[in-house]
Amino acid sequence: MTYDATGRLLLTPVDREGPERAYRLRALDVGLRPEPVFDLFADRLAEVTGAPYAMVNFIDENRQFFAGLHTPDGNQRGDDLGAVAAGAGDGATARYMARDHGYCPHVVVRRKALVLEDVCDYPRFAGNPVVDEIGIRSYLGAPLLDDWTGLALGTVCVVDTAPRPWGRAGLATIKASAGELMEVVRGRGGLLV
Repeated sequence: MTYDATGRLLLTPVDREGPERAYRLRALDVGLRPEPVFDLFADRLAEVTGAPYAMVNFIDENRQFFAGLHTPDGNQRGDDLGAVAAGAGDGATARYMARDHGYCPHVVVRRKALVLEDVCDYPRFAGNPVVDEIGIRSYLGAPLLDDWTGLALGTVCVVDTAPRPWGRAGLATIKASAGELMEVVRGRGGLLV
C-alpha cells in the first residue's frame, strides 16, 4: 500500500504516465468529447453484463472522461455517477470525474483487469468516494492498452449499486470487450502514428 508524507493511506495509485497518456489521447483524438460509437459500445456492454452502468473511460493526468456512457435511465448523463459537465451552464452532459473517484485509475496504473464483486470486502477500495457518495458496490473493468505506446489509455468498465458475482465469465467478458474496443480505436484511420 502507498502512503503519503503524513502516513495516510493513498486510495488512488500514483500515475507517473498521466502526462504521456494525455498527450497520446490528444494525438488519437479520443477522450475529449462524447462519441456515439463509444456510447453504443457502453450500451452493449451494459446489456451483455446486465450492469446498470457501463463506461468507456479515458484518463489523463488530472481526471477521467466517459467518452462512452450507459446509465439506467438511458439519458447518458453521468451526474448520477458524480460526474460533472465539461462547461458550466452550457448544458453539457456530465462526463468528467475526479481522478481519485472510482476504480478505473487502479486498472490503468496496474494495466490489469480488476474484479470487485463487493467493494466493501476490500479496505483499500471500500474507502473510495464513489461508495459513500454514489453507492457503488461492485466494479468490473479492463484496461484499454495502446499497442503503439504500451500505455493504458483508459478502461471499459461496468458498475452496480449492489454486490455482483462477476466471476470468471465476467472477467473474460470485460477483457474481450477491452480488446474489441481497441480494435475500434485502431480502425479510426491514422491513429497509430
